Amino acid sequence: MRTPRLRVLALAAALLTGLTACGGESDDQPDSAPSAAADGSSQFPLTIEHALGTTEIPARPERVATVNWANDEVPLALGVVPVGMAKATFGDDDGDGVLPWTEKRLEELGAKTPVLFDETDGIDFEAVADTKPDVILASYSGLTEQDYETLSQIAPVVAYPEAAWATPWRDIIRLNSQAIGLADEGDRLIGDLEQRIETTAAKYPQLKGKTAMFMTHVTSKDVSQVGFYTTHDTRTQFFTDLGMKIPASVSGPSADTDKFVLTKSAERIDDFNDVDIITGYGDDKGELLTALKDDPLTSKLAAVERGSLYLLPGTTPQATAANPTPLSIPYVLEDYVKALAEAADKAA
Repeated sequence: MRTPRLRVLALAAALLTGLTACGGESDDQPDSAPSAAADGSSQFPLTIEHALGTTEIPARPERVATVNWANDEVPLALGVVPVGMAKATFGDDDGDGVLPWTEKRLEELGAKTPVLFDETDGIDFEAVADTKPDVILASYSGLTEQDYETLSQIAPVVAYPEAAWATPWRDIIRLNSQAIGLADEGDRLIGDLEQRIETTAAKYPQLKGKTAMFMTHVTSKDVSQVGFYTTHDTRTQFFTDLGMKIPASVSGPSADTDKFVLTKSAERIDDFNDVDIITGYGDDKGELLTALKDDPLTSKLAAVERGSLYLLPGTTPQATAANPTPLSIPYVLEDYVKALAEAADKAA
């Protein structure tokens, strides 16, 4: 049973008074990290503004906790092992709560798995507090104001810059690396990933200039409504990293909202005929693709007729490929881009 909020706040207040006494690197901190992190100590005290307020970080954090999706990947990519991070529930191939690219990085660092926060029913504030963090990274997250206020009683919190679940991967790296005193290293990581993306995309010239839409909230049992991620979502934004374009059927409605998902009736399926390639979350048995082809409305969609679709397989690690994060990009990029290129061949 979760600790009641009042008890969490009391515990958090006690932790705040003892944070300076909690010092010391995590036992799992790699040997190479302290010297790099020490170079960033001159950046503190540090002020970071975000959508939920202004966060003051008095000194370089030594104990880093992360909540929600992918925030752990920034410190890990930079050689810093979090004391705690969110348990993975989507794309976890072996049920251990850790995504394969994260597990690979931990092995490279010779580190044990950090404490895993079970967020099935929301953030486990007590578990986060128990790790005694100096900072909590959540630049890519869905934190509510109440979540933020409660976490802030535990340690300084870095929330998303503008909207929930809408932080571009570059900004995830910039904000989280800055918060732990590794801003320069974060910039180098961005450059390395950009070069990797450019090199991979160049191998598939058929993608350049193609329009793409990421379909979502559609199941084999109901194709009467077609959901799609707007330009505010990282999945849609990633198409442009690959040299592709966002069609007017997606960019137009996106301009009038701050939502990251919109839905349109299948009766207006012709609106999406400016889409060359459709990708989305499929299922292991291919039932969604069959439903799209069999339905009298969605079967008329140009991309469906051509077969220029790529539905990510079920809940496998590859299904997370479209949502770019620091460690997943090098792990799944080649397979994802190759699959999109195969769809692009059919759209030619």
